[in-house]
Amino acid sequence: MKKILAYPLSVIFYFFFFLTLLVFHAIQWVSLKIGGYHAHKKSVDIFNLAIMRCLNLIGTRFTVDNPYDLPIDRSCIFVANHQGMFDIPPIIWFFRKQHPKFISKKELGKGIPGISFNLRHGGSALIDRKNPKEAILTISKFAASLNKTKRSAVIFPEGTRSRTGIPKKFAVSGLQVMFRKMPDALVVPITINNSWKLFQYGNFPLGIGVHMTLKVHKPLPVNNTEPEVFIANLERTITADIN
Repeated sequence: MKKILAYPLSVIFYFFFFLTLLVFHAIQWVSLKIGGYHAHKKSVDIFNLAIMRCLNLIGTRFTVDNPYDLPIDRSCIFVANHQGMFDIPPIIWFFRKQHPKFISKKELGKGIPGISFNLRHGGSALIDRKNPKEAILTISKFAASLNKTKRSAVIFPEGTRSRTGIPKKFAVSGLQVMFRKMPDALVVPITINNSWKLFQYGNFPLGIGVHMTLKVHKPLPVNNTEPEVFIANLERTITADIN
């Protein structure tokens, strides 16, 4: 019965979702041209809130468990497991004061209204996964820029989303580069749960009535002395709370 109900609700969701992409593509363009970075960033914040409201149409709820007062004058490196593309809107919205920027595959930098525009113009990094050497160089430049501007990075060390919620092994190279280039940053581990259930039937219909949660663990200063041990501990902290 739940899956049957998911069909009409998914149609409604996709209608408003694609409308949101188109409308905010235009809003972002105008905001960037007229108001520069800060106006564009504000439009992106509202854009992602609008996507969350679209998800509310299929019964999606969002809960963020964050007992910590994260700084706004110091870069953060948000490290999280990755369960689906809708992990991103709540991170952008709930941590908007930290100016989160993403590392994304270059294919997403074109062809998707609203989203591609933000990836190209909002300060994120687009990498070629087929060229690891170039990808590391891009991440290095990205991290150096964030360190200078005191903005924040979001990295999904699994590299690709887990379609079943079961975490994949964390890759260490990208994180190690981030740590070297952002030595004064605060590392913020986040455990994401249940967003994979939105795609439990595939792209259509979407899963309905999903309660997506983000749990923020204790922020830690960057540890460049033993980065591999530090990353292993981050991985254990994040994955231990995955349902």
